[in-house]
This record gives sequence, structure tokens and C-alpha cells, in this order.
Amino acid sequence: MGRRTEGEEPAAPGTRPLRRDAELNRRRILQAGREVFAARGLQATLNDVAHHAGLGVGTVYRKYPDKQTLAEAVFGEELDEIAAMAREARAEDDAFAALAGFLERALARAAHNRGLRELMRRDTLEGAALTRARREITSHCEHLVARARTQGTLRDGVTEADIAPIAAMIDAVMALPAEHPSETWRRYLAIVLDGLRAHPRQAPLPGPPRTPPARVPGADQP
Repeated sequence: MGRRTEGEEPAAPGTRPLRRDAELNRRRILQAGREVFAARGLQATLNDVAHHAGLGVGTVYRKYPDKQTLAEAVFGEELDEIAAMAREARAEDDAFAALAGFLERALARAAHNRGLRELMRRDTLEGAALTRARREITSHCEHLVARARTQGTLRDGVTEADIAPIAAMIDAVMALPAEHPSETWRRYLAIVLDGLRAHPRQAPLPGPPRTPPARVPGADQP
């Protein structure tokens, strides 16, 4: 039986620890997947990822047998990081400012990530890790909306269901032709956020939307 060096964690029963080069390859593939899906969207192939990573296609397929598996791993990490943003926002005292800050940070991430924006609009990837992260994001957003309402900083009539369509509107601005400045979306988000904030003598809002809302950045919908 081989000896374990000092400080080395024992392998779980029935498993072998990854060799160092294999672990480095896994990280290279994930990083390449992030960059390729961000630039080309979900139509990118494993061959594209392998070429970008500087690895053989067979190496990528041994780690991730199909594009779905790799994309779920890549976007599982993306959504976990967005969920962490929402969790940090929830800890702030001013709920409206926290919600606005979270939306800006999450949308800024999506603005430069074509694959993430496609994931927001379509249910093509539904792995367990993605579902868990989406539910966490949704829960934190709902909490922030409810607390902002209690604090009196959210416009009367705004509900949790309004946040996802707002994100979809900003996504539509991001999809404008390339000649438009890439940061134009920030202007429209600021306009929308001002409309969400409670002001004196605001007119009542029309009734809530009847159609199913789009996704909050990375969030799950009922």
C-alpha cells in the first residue's frame, strides 16, 4: 500500500486522486469553455473549446463527454458566482440600493457573456447545479423586493414578478446592433431603476403582467 505524504488528503474509497496534469487540464478546459461560450454563445462546440484550450479533442471528451455536460459545469460556476452576489446584496441595510446594485452587477456580467445571456432566455441547460443556483438567486431577489417594499423605498405596485421582465428589457438593449455603444444598457437600467424607486405623487401602476416573466439574470422561474 502506498504511503501518503504529509498534508495530503486521503482519497475517497473507490476513487483515485486526479494526477496534477489531469487537474490542470480540467481547469484549462473549464476556463476555455467560459471564454468560448462567452464569445460565441451556446452553439460553440467541444472542438472549439479544445482548440481554444490548446488541448486535443480527445482530452476534452474524456473529461466532458458532450457539450451539455461542459456547459452545465461552466454555467454552474457562473450562476454560483451570481448567487453569491445576490447573497451579499441581501446582507446590506438598504434593500432597494442592494437590489439595484445586484441587478447592475449581474447584468454587467451578462453584457459580455453571450452564452449567459442565451441561458437567461432559454431552458436548454437544466442540470441540478443550475437549478439550485437559480432558485437561490430568485429567493434572494424576492427577499430584497419584499424588504424594499417594507422600507418604503420601492414604488407601490412593483412585485417580485416585475424584476425578470426588467432584466429581459435590458437584455434586449444589449442585443442592439454592434455600432451601438456596448455600455448603453447602463443608461436604460438607470432610467428603469428610477422608475422602481418610490417617489412622491407617483401615478398607480397598471396591473401585474399576465404573461410568464422572463428570467432574472441566471434565475429560475416558477
